Formats: sequence, C-alpha cells, structure tokens
Amino acid sequence: MEYRSLGQSGLKVPVLSFGAGTFGGSGPLFSHWGTTDVEEARRLVDICLEAGVNLFDTADVYSNGASEEVLGQAIKGRRDAVLISTKASLPTGDGANDWGSSRSRLIGAVEKALKRLGTDHIDIFQLHAFDASTPVEEVVSTLDQLVNEGKLRYIGVSNFSGWQIMKSLAAAEKHGWTRYVANQVYYSLIGRDYEWDLMPLGQDQGLGALVWSPLGWGRLTGKVSRGKPLPEGSRLHETADFGPPVEDELLYRVVDALQEISGETSKTVPQVAINWLTSRPTVSSVIIGARNEEQLRQNLGAVGWSLTDGQIARLDAASAVTAPYPHFPYRRQEGFARLNPPLAG
Repeated sequence: MEYRSLGQSGLKVPVLSFGAGTFGGSGPLFSHWGTTDVEEARRLVDICLEAGVNLFDTADVYSNGASEEVLGQAIKGRRDAVLISTKASLPTGDGANDWGSSRSRLIGAVEKALKRLGTDHIDIFQLHAFDASTPVEEVVSTLDQLVNEGKLRYIGVSNFSGWQIMKSLAAAEKHGWTRYVANQVYYSLIGRDYEWDLMPLGQDQGLGALVWSPLGWGRLTGKVSRGKPLPEGSRLHETADFGPPVEDELLYRVVDALQEISGETSKTVPQVAINWLTSRPTVSSVIIGARNEEQLRQNLGAVGWSLTDGQIARLDAASAVTAPYPHFPYRRQEGFARLNPPLAG
C-alpha cells in the first residue's frame, strides 16, 4: 500500500482508506449503504489492515452514531494500529444546539465521539459542513483548543466552498491557531467540480483531499451501462436523490471509456475509476466502502498498478465538461492557460 502525506502535514495516510458508513446502518439513507454489525466490521477491518489500509472514516450522523460505535468495537485492542477520521456539524437532533460548529457543540460532539469510538483521541477531525451562523474565529479557536488538549491530532473540513475554507485559514494564520490540512470532498469521473476551485486551493494552501463516493454514488460500479436499465438490486433506486445529478450522456460516455480500459487492463470498471483518482493532484486518500468482504477485496485491487498516460487521457476526455465562469477561459484560451497552467500530479 502506498502512503502519502495528508496535505502539508507530517501524517502519512494510505492512498486507499475505508469508509465506515455501512457500519450499523439505519435510517432512509444509511440502511441502503449497509447494515454491518460488529463481527462483520472486525473482519473488514482485518482485511484492511492486512492490505495496509489503516485509515477508517466515519461521522456522528452516520446512523445516529452507530457507525462510530461499531467502528470503536471493531478496532478494540488495536487502537495504535489504526487512524480514525470522523466528522461533526450536521444536525444530530432537533435541539437548538444539536447542529452547527459553535464552541459548545464542537466540544460536546468531540466528547461524545470519543466515548462512542472508545478512544482518547481522534486522528483526523473534520467539520462536516460550513456553519454560517457561527463566527469562524469561534470555530477555529475551539478546534485549536481541542488539538492542544490532545483530543484531536489533525483537523479539516468537508463540503466547504473555497471562500469558506480560505476565511477559516486566514483566521488561523492571523491568530496562530491550528490550520486545516484535510478536505474531504466528493470527486469522481462523473463529478469533477472539485478541480475548478478546491483543487487549486488545496495545492496552494496544503490541504490533502480525502475523496468520498469515488464511484459516483454507485453509478461506476460496472452495473450501469448504455442501453440497459438500472439493475433491480441497485442502491441507486433509493439513494440517487441524495447525490448530485448526472446527465445520462456524460455517464454513458464515461462508462463506455471505463469498459474499454477495463478490457485492456483486465481490471474491473470500479478499479479503473478509483485508480484514475489516485493519480489526480492533491489527492491524499480515496475512501472506499464495502458491504461485504468480496466488495472490499475488489476495491483494494484498485491500487498496485498504473493506468497508461493514454488511458488517463481518454478518461479525462470522456469525463470533461465545460467549467463555469470564471474557469472556462483557462481551458479554452492560451493566454489564460499561460497564467493558470494545469496542476501537476
């Protein structure tokens, strides 16, 4: 397993990490992701560690905390062998202080997460969304306090826009507080919006991307293809509305290219899709999920080999869309491109 620095930090993370959203699944969304119990979770953790995957990602809203609880039980007795990533900020109840990133909420959320996970520290703690109702100084100073207390080791964000990240980083810079080093983002061959603002920001400011939903909410699993209806058992029947929309022609164009390269490499469609992501600039780790051992072993096969430059170029071309203003001139006009050259991998 390849290990990479998490942004401009000293923490090394595996290029593939495991998403524990399937652990303890309940509710309209997470029950369709999976319902992995503690015994099954231990087996999946065993397989991950054998393969060198030691980073496990969860969140307090995943099945109302059950994901953190199951993960905590699954790693019991081997805490020093793993890295835990979790998140907070989204609503966990109907109370006035059951959502957001206020000092009160964050301190309470971290204490509850530590208890559910059965640990005294969280390796990577991320804000699950930007809280416009709380001053960034309050948020970042609270996270800095929790880092200084040893409860958090590294901090980051998820689902933030570029200006929201920069405003937070500016506050940290001004006051000498702990800076974000991670940005957990949606990124896939059918969702490349990350590249327009957040990727250049990440490279400039030293944020490593932790990529979630690398298979485009299940659209790039190899079960969806041009001219065929959605398979009966596909989770997309229940979860498609939770993810960003994808135009049919873009999806089928990408799937066509994936299928061709799958045949050339003797790798599966999802393995090719994940491998493409590992070659992208700023990507520190791609979070893979699995409801069972077979799915996990297949996803682990996405690394340890490389696509050719030609194959990457074909995937780039198949997945390309016109970027919104003010980004599109950079791709079309030589003068703009000279001022803003493509990012290096």
